[in-house]
Formats: sequence, structure tokens, C-alpha cells
Amino acid sequence: MAKTLIVFFSRADENYYAGAMRYVKVGNTEIVCGGMRELLDADMFKIEMQNPYSPVYMTCIEEAKKDLRANARPELVSLPASVDAYDTIVLAYPNYWGTVPMAVLTFLEAFDFSGKTILPLCTNEGSGMGHSERDIQRACPGAAVRRGLSVTGSGAADAKPAVRKWLSANGVL
Repeated sequence: MAKTLIVFFSRADENYYAGAMRYVKVGNTEIVCGGMRELLDADMFKIEMQNPYSPVYMTCIEEAKKDLRANARPELVSLPASVDAYDTIVLAYPNYWGTVPMAVLTFLEAFDFSGKTILPLCTNEGSGMGHSERDIQRACPGAAVRRGLSVTGSGAADAKPAVRKWLSANGVL
């Protein structure tokens, strides 16, 4: 039987939300994944940085830009022992400077995803998927990286119908 793992990176604290700054206790990507978990029989794993970015939005985006320019791989709090038992990985993340956060690459580069299907889901406030799908494919040679789903972060709580349709189109539901 096929098994699915939902892996996500999400950021709470001060966020850019529908054109303004707003403090949130749960990040938009985590909200979408929570709704997805209600649709799927899947395990979940949250990617967490050992040294998280600043809770102040403008400082956070500068830190993320610095990591991107340095091609950094931030240390994570933990990793799963293995992803071998999973056929499909739903990979959810916010758009950081047109791609995945560098912590997501830390996660991806820790495992061999050959023969697995990766479904990217990117939260953003209008910047879409950026070049994240291509970057995921580059980090996961041998994996089938499918077309991702772009979710507006400020609409995260209402994303379940779009997520359901996307998962169904990818044969996960």
C-alpha cells in the first residue's frame, strides 16, 4: 500500500499577510498542511531550524536572503530516521526569494528520493512557485517532481478545496 509523508517548513510570528504585517501563532504553510492532514491518511514531519530566523518579518527575509546567497544549509532540530517507507512526499513551504527555504534543502539533501513522487506546495502572497519546482528536482535526482500547488498564504485557512483537487489530480486521494 502506498504511503504518504507530508513534510513542511512554516513560519509563525510576524508575517506579510494580504499587503500588511500581521502576527500569527501558526504559519500559513502549517495551516494548509493541517487541513491536508484531514484529507489524507499520511504521516507529518515539520522541518525546524536549530537557529530559527528572527520573529521580525523584515529581519527574517534578510536572514533568508543571506542564506540563499551563501547557498547555506541551516542545521535542523531533527530529521526522520528514514523516508524509505514512503512513496509520495508532499513538500510544503513558503516562497523565500523565489524558491524553497534553505532549511528545506537541508532536509532534501539528507535522503535519497529516487523512485519517489514529490508534490510541492508553496505558500506565498503573490509570487507563486518561483523556481522552487526546478530546485527541488535538482536536489532530488531520480524523484518525480510533479507540478506544484501555489496557495496564497492569506487564504491558507480556505485552501482545502484547492488542495483536495490537487491531491486528487495527483492520485493521492
